[in-house]
Amino acid sequence: MHIAWLGKKSPFCGNVTYGREVTNALLERGHRVTFLHFAQSQDGHNRGSYAERSQEVPLPFLFKSQILTIPSLKSGKLLAETLERIQPDVVHASLTLSPLDFRLPEICAELNIPLVATFHPAFDRRVRSLTSGTQHLTYQLYAPCLANYDRVIVFSDLQRDLLTKLGVPDPTLVVIPNGVDTRRYSPGPSAVKADLYARQLFVYQGRISLEKNVEALLRGWRQADMGPDCKLAIVGSGPLEASLKRYYGDEDDIIWLGYLANEQRRIDILRAADGFILPSLVEGLSLSLLEAMACGTACIATDAGADGEVLAEGAGIVLDTQRVSTQLQTILPILRDHPEITQLLGYKARERVLQRYTLKDNISALETMYSQVMAEQRLVCGQRA
Repeated sequence: MHIAWLGKKSPFCGNVTYGREVTNALLERGHRVTFLHFAQSQDGHNRGSYAERSQEVPLPFLFKSQILTIPSLKSGKLLAETLERIQPDVVHASLTLSPLDFRLPEICAELNIPLVATFHPAFDRRVRSLTSGTQHLTYQLYAPCLANYDRVIVFSDLQRDLLTKLGVPDPTLVVIPNGVDTRRYSPGPSAVKADLYARQLFVYQGRISLEKNVEALLRGWRQADMGPDCKLAIVGSGPLEASLKRYYGDEDDIIWLGYLANEQRRIDILRAADGFILPSLVEGLSLSLLEAMACGTACIATDAGADGEVLAEGAGIVLDTQRVSTQLQTILPILRDHPEITQLLGYKARERVLQRYTLKDNISALETMYSQVMAEQRLVCGQRA
């Protein structure tokens, strides 16, 4: 089938990773993908090993960040013209939090093309902070629009329940969680500990921003007093990076690695880690968490979004989003002094991913859903005729 994928190529964020992983997997299975994304270039182009089945179409924009995209006035017209020209079997919008998201149902309805969305925004199941309250407003704003899509993919039952309460019809919502390529992300040898002169290594990987609550992690690490041969590696960048480095960067036990584009290097770090820590105030379903779990790393995460659901029933340690530093102050020394606990948690984390969060199974679910919406569209068109 031919999928027109509307998503992001930059700047780097979870939406970018999601689009890359899913479209590459679809191409591997023989489907054709046209990737429409916001870029300044006016010419789409083919590239890579799937060039005959993959095309990029840039859409003009006025502003683009990791969170929000503002398209130019002519992007909607260009999108509609492109879809009419290429006539895909289905449009899949990996929603970029853009005004164009609200026009898509009308555009696709006029062209008789089924429309699927993946709704990414982070959330917390309870409004416990200003950040989580703001995310709930995003869900309230989008819910009336999402009701006009043929299907809306969400990552967890919690996310589905929230949108159902906000008026999105239950049959419209489909739970297909983030998935990991467990062939690439798997336990294996790593020299990273030796490189970092660490007897034990704990890792945070993600954006360094307010909602990720990295300062609480750093404060808890300091309070735990883990010792000079235990290291905390911070992988990622973001608006709070400079200020946190100034305040917490004077000791050798915290290593600031910045954003790492090399995927194999990130995998090696996760394989070496004794623990992965995600202290977020809000989340969707963290792909970084799933990647760490797939590598057999013991994981600690807050119950924001669906992350607590992922680690439930012993697959990891779940923290409350409040008092993260205090909880880490207690937990980290236990993991330091009892490596058998981290080994058991790492094994359970890997098993949980293999059971529920493999990319292979999720792509199969996606293919099934595409076939369903295409069949429904043919039925509607036949009734009109």
